Amino acid sequence: MSSNLAEFKNLVGTKFEMYNSLFTSLPFHRVEKTGILLSLFLLHCEEGFRNEQSPAEIIESFFKQYTTYRSEKEQIDLLFRFIQYSERQVVLFDALEDAAFGKTHDMNGSGTLKQLQTEVVQNNSQQQLADKLKDFSVRMVLTAHPNQFYPSEVLGIIHDLGNALQKDDTVLVNTYLQQLGKTPFFKKKKPSPYDEAVNLIWFLENVFYQSAGTILSFLHAEFPDAVKGANQLIRMGFWPGGDRDGNPFVKADTTLKVAEALRGSIIKCYYREVRLLKGRLTFQGVDTLLASLEERLYNNLFIPGYKADLSKDEIINTLLEIRDILIEKHNSLFLNKVNNLLNKVNLFGLFFASLDVRQDSSIHKELIELIAENTSVLPKNYNDLSDEGKIEVLQNIDSLVVDTDLDKDTFETLLTIGTIQKFNGPEGCHRYIISHTTGALDVMEVYGLFLMAGWKKENLAVDIVPLFETIGDLQNAAKAMTVLYQNEVYQQHLKRRNKKQTIMLGFSDGTKDGGYLMANWSIYKAKEELTRISREYDVDVVFFDGRGGPPARGGGKTHQFYASMGQNIANKEIQLTIQGQTISSNFGTREAARYNTEQLMHAGISNGLFSSRTTTMSKNEEQLLQELSDESYEAFMVLKNDPDFLEYLNFASPLRYYAEANIGSRPSKRKAGKLNLNDLRAVPYVGAWSQLKQNIPGYYGVGLAFEKLEKEGKWDQISDLYQNSLYFRTLVGNCEMAMTKCFFPLTAYLSKHPKYGGLWNMFHDEYERTKQYTLRLTGKSELMAERETDQLSIQMRQRIELPLITIQQYALTMIREKDKTASTTEMKIFEKLVMRCSFGIINAERNSA
Repeated sequence: MSSNLAEFKNLVGTKFEMYNSLFTSLPFHRVEKTGILLSLFLLHCEEGFRNEQSPAEIIESFFKQYTTYRSEKEQIDLLFRFIQYSERQVVLFDALEDAAFGKTHDMNGSGTLKQLQTEVVQNNSQQQLADKLKDFSVRMVLTAHPNQFYPSEVLGIIHDLGNALQKDDTVLVNTYLQQLGKTPFFKKKKPSPYDEAVNLIWFLENVFYQSAGTILSFLHAEFPDAVKGANQLIRMGFWPGGDRDGNPFVKADTTLKVAEALRGSIIKCYYREVRLLKGRLTFQGVDTLLASLEERLYNNLFIPGYKADLSKDEIINTLLEIRDILIEKHNSLFLNKVNNLLNKVNLFGLFFASLDVRQDSSIHKELIELIAENTSVLPKNYNDLSDEGKIEVLQNIDSLVVDTDLDKDTFETLLTIGTIQKFNGPEGCHRYIISHTTGALDVMEVYGLFLMAGWKKENLAVDIVPLFETIGDLQNAAKAMTVLYQNEVYQQHLKRRNKKQTIMLGFSDGTKDGGYLMANWSIYKAKEELTRISREYDVDVVFFDGRGGPPARGGGKTHQFYASMGQNIANKEIQLTIQGQTISSNFGTREAARYNTEQLMHAGISNGLFSSRTTTMSKNEEQLLQELSDESYEAFMVLKNDPDFLEYLNFASPLRYYAEANIGSRPSKRKAGKLNLNDLRAVPYVGAWSQLKQNIPGYYGVGLAFEKLEKEGKWDQISDLYQNSLYFRTLVGNCEMAMTKCFFPLTAYLSKHPKYGGLWNMFHDEYERTKQYTLRLTGKSELMAERETDQLSIQMRQRIELPLITIQQYALTMIREKDKTASTTEMKIFEKLVMRCSFGIINAERNSA
């Protein structure tokens, strides 16, 4: 047993049992009875599923065996109390894991900057490191994707509870558990985009501000010669308030309001730190400078009209002057504290995080067609022109759109970007992302809209970022970018943007479109091709990965993907989205944020520094992965094109109730109307499969691909690929995680369903097939055997959520059975059961959507 596993069993497993018993002594109505009955219910569920009972049979037999409740009202009341109790068990487990993070993870071990320091010294690579760090960075972009089922109040309790658990303060723990018992988990109304922004700014203030500062201080101390340039090694990005793709509630004034909140938040952080510095730097010549800086920060925070009267350079120059005085006159006393603040100001400026604007390409296309029809800005025959002809027109626009009633908000948003840059600095808002980019015209349409809004070509300080998502668009991405790189006007724009082109690649829609293996491989191949053509045109390409929490959405052990990139893929920067639930689970505490940020930094730096470790795949290996992806894609397309596929998900899972959970401001579908896979958002799609405990998007087609190639005599080649390629091992490892979180006995009752039984058996067969081939590859007897701490965490969480998934499936069964006979009130009660279970299930999974 590893030391990390032993610590986990002691600090999480044992303590969970101990503190869980406190729930039964809380002074709340019927809590004790609920806790005892829930323990019996858990055992009854385990036994029932072993005996192949359905959730409905399990619940009905439980009430007969263990309770005197015979009325439906009494039974439903107990089920709701089970849900409330289980939700709080999940919170306790999350808090215990957070509190134990530093003990259950080696903070100086594999993948950390401490390890990098050792490797650099051992390999005498100081100069190579300095060269690498001239333009390397990790950009983590926080998004408000609707997969965070904890309300902000509960996240605050988890944070405080974790601190109390770290100190073993039982009295305080008991107090927080009581608070938890009285705090509702369900939001009565959807948050606004601004609410979502405020919730995530809390993490910037309380977690990232400190953890990023700690990392930068370490790097400056250990590698002073390597990190002395102007390049910032950590960058923060932000989507709430800027991402309007499919979210009609995000307007130009929302974007501006969020930018102001970000500016105010970082100034507040500086103000607090300057006040702390005043208590230490009490020396002559320094005290007055600090007092003056404190006053300037205070005025910007609390006095209207001071907003434009402060700059990043002013703060930095004041701190540099203070630093010089400390060195010259005060023996460098507390110099490290000044340097630490300087690092943060250089990193966060007055913007804290760069606010990205995102919109779907179809919105721009519709707007430009309207402009052509209703104004003289574009020729009347614009809509009849070829793509080349349209690009020629768009790049030469020299007049403004006066009639902004066509789409007032779009033009106001384009101008708002300039306003934000004025007050927050150029980095405050400098990227416009185009969802569902299919070709070069989509990019030039946005370029043209900027000109119509009043921006001048020579002053357009905005990076236009295409987002390629579907399998077809990923395969066409290099062709689209070649057209742009050959366009003289766009070439000039790139020159003004330091010849850097950011390209976003979407994992979620790719998986929805072509299955797990094909989506990941298409992105890998797209990166290869885009790197090749960008180098050909002397453009620095930067890849921005749209990753979610689970493997099916590009999540899992993310840093391993970056460590495994071959030398034929640009790796100057790592950019990725950190979405909703992943923010709190992977970056919810300072220790966790520091550890996971270091893992990303180490992956990118060591990949470029010690390239001998990363074997760029040979042509034969790439061909084998292509064959596996093609076979997997074929298998997935058979499933996807089955007319009952999406109907099954809607029938058997809580998919239709996602929009009612009030966890995010945006709708669960891009367009209203009949449910279809193209318009269905990836979060509810993947999250529904997760709650169903089938996780189809995380592995379906992989086993069938292995089977097909084995029949062709290629198993030994697959086995060799697994041994030699970190990239392929990471793909398989994430499949293992998706399968470990499956539990097919939950829905086995559907195997004989007259309409959906065939599909259920297809899913189950592919799960078993993929599992068996995966175990053959790894040489282990169980999934995730090499990640025993993660494996145990999942197992413990699955026991906590077993009552919840059982109750949810029972409620869905009741809704289907009572559809024609039950009253509206009765149906709403069962629908509420379904929805309430979702909170505990998603939270227990930590990266399920």
